[in-house]
Amino acid sequence: MTYPTVRLSSVRTYAALLAGAAALALAACSPPTAKKVEAPAAAPAAPAASADKFVMPDVPAGDYTLDKAHASLEFKVSHMGFSRYTARFADFDAKLKLDPANPSASSIEATIDPKSLALNAPPAGFKEELTGKAWLDSALYPAITFRSTKIEVTGANTAKVTGDFSLHGVTKPVVLDVTFNGGYAGHPMDPHARVGFSAKGVFNRSEFGMGFGVPAPGSTMGVGDAVDVTIEAEFSGPALAKAPAAAPAQ
Repeated sequence: MTYPTVRLSSVRTYAALLAGAAALALAACSPPTAKKVEAPAAAPAAPAASADKFVMPDVPAGDYTLDKAHASLEFKVSHMGFSRYTARFADFDAKLKLDPANPSASSIEATIDPKSLALNAPPAGFKEELTGKAWLDSALYPAITFRSTKIEVTGANTAKVTGDFSLHGVTKPVVLDVTFNGGYAGHPMDPHARVGFSAKGVFNRSEFGMGFGVPAPGSTMGVGDAVDVTIEAEFSGPALAKAPAAAPAQ
């Protein structure tokens, strides 16, 4: 691209969950000489799912580790208003403490290696520049971290997870909108509990000391400040309990 400062900022953004139906009853009208028959009262609508009731399958409480083969961490940023430039980190890990009976008491910690930044067809030296002193400064700040501080259940399978996000030596709160995709206690071919989540969040990179190339107010000439983060993750948990031994034959 012909604008060096714009190209240099194209990836500076590395490091960003029911309604009721109304029923109408029609009164049946009989001939004039017949007694009018009242239509039966409509059954009350089923209550909406309680926002504080998380629907959790039969999975055990305990420590869960990230299944890196089934996880991804991508981010997007506006490139001059023309596209949503997409990149990702290839090396990251997470640990989940899950309390199925009380999801709000769960917690998660994640760590990202900034040197694992993966770009789409980068020019020679571009990745090194982005992970160098001018930007991520991965030598001085070798890890990007997220530690949850609050989990607020918002629906049957959704929650807002607030945490301390540390990037480029700056720590600020970031909120992730998380969807619980399901889980099980184990399977003969996967003898550990498994749960899966999708998450999205957004933060402004300028708040973390990486504001180079942010467009001037009213302009899109540059790389957007807002970083949109998308996470897909599966976690493996406690081992599947063994079936009880059969009683001896009498």
